[in-house]
Amino acid sequence: MFQAFASQTHSVPAVALECCEVIDALRHKAGFLPEVQLAYEAEIKTLWVTIKPELKPVFTLQLLDSLGKIQKAIYALWGAPDQYHGAPVRFLAFRGTGPFFTLGGDLDFYLDCLAKNDRAALAEYARLSIEGAVWNASGLNGLVITLSTIHAKAIGGGIDAPRSCNVMIAEEQASFVYPEIKFNHFPITAVAVLSRRMGSRAAERLLLSGEEMSAAEFMAAGALEAVVPTGTGEDWIRKYASDSLPVHAAKTALFSAFNRRAGDLREELEHLGDIWTDCMLRLNPSAISKLQRIAQTQDRMLTRVYQRPASPVLSSAAAL
Repeated sequence: MFQAFASQTHSVPAVALECCEVIDALRHKAGFLPEVQLAYEAEIKTLWVTIKPELKPVFTLQLLDSLGKIQKAIYALWGAPDQYHGAPVRFLAFRGTGPFFTLGGDLDFYLDCLAKNDRAALAEYARLSIEGAVWNASGLNGLVITLSTIHAKAIGGGIDAPRSCNVMIAEEQASFVYPEIKFNHFPITAVAVLSRRMGSRAAERLLLSGEEMSAAEFMAAGALEAVVPTGTGEDWIRKYASDSLPVHAAKTALFSAFNRRAGDLREELEHLGDIWTDCMLRLNPSAISKLQRIAQTQDRMLTRVYQRPASPVLSSAAAL
């Protein structure tokens, strides 16, 4: 009954929806959502999105697409001005699971695109990365506060999606590194996203060095809002949401104002997406071979960590 009603409207009335109804409404609006898991906490009006890539802990095209569909669905359902006071989602929170938060971009996908000289596919990957960052930074056009918690090692461009949120925290055991410069490429959205938090010079040093930083060091550089004890990241976000509910309208307005003051993020990211695509397609055979070796090293590492046999799909990069 609920889904039949939702399919006939552009938005879902924001009145006392049960947890399952919020999730059902989102799934109905968004469609198929691979590589993510949704949970809703009504008392703090928080939608949790757990990223769960299926083969590797990387930002796949499918994962980026799912995240974008969730963002758009929330806005389509409850983004109208007359929906705000009863909207069931005031906070959109991202979290990971497992021994890594992310290993970064999808090297296997990159290698497949390079083998086919597939500019369109690389450009689509960049577009989805950009769209997600723009939605996060804007708080879905001022509708929600976006948050993320990092519980483990985060590598490369996979850091930028959570850092594009209004608030990003990390547990004390987490670490951060952008190794792309060592492999003759760079993360799509990092320059714009990091510069807004750390300043351009600090972001430049981080991206050019390829050095790993602890959560405390990343915080000191201005890239985090908080470092919290192991296992408490989600509780920190719950408390933040609870404390912020009474002043949600003011906080979303301030985040929107500072986001606008920082400049046109979409325009900057679209430029970065263009030069990232060009950079990838300019990689010489030596650089591509290095990427292949990194992908294979990831496979072996994950096999050890998860104690599972290597997947034929994961090993396919060796044939490129």
